[in-house]
Amino acid sequence: MPTFQSKSFTGESRINSLTQRIRQHPFLLFGLPFIVVVVGASFGLSQLTQTKFDHRDMRHKKVEKEEALGIGKDRRKLSIQEEYWRLQAKTEEDWEQVRIERPNGSDQH
Repeated sequence: MPTFQSKSFTGESRINSLTQRIRQHPFLLFGLPFIVVVVGASFGLSQLTQTKFDHRDMRHKKVEKEEALGIGKDRRKLSIQEEYWRLQAKTEEDWEQVRIERPNGSDQH
């Protein structure tokens, strides 16, 4: 029965060659990732800043529309609780029941 030829594991030699290259060129391990992070962060921050300015401009345009319509600072703030108490304070004598005519075609007794 023939025996197989023994070959050494080449993965170890590849790892050694990679570590030698990194030692010869430390830019690949430290400099390149640093530059990628700085450039990527610059693009990301520019998008966030643009979004912030767009939101602020939209809010200012809304205020300008209110000013054009004549809505001023003198308008009363709406409070649900105050409206509730105002409606509760009204008595039943403040309104009058008015009967309206029935629409044509509805003959219900």
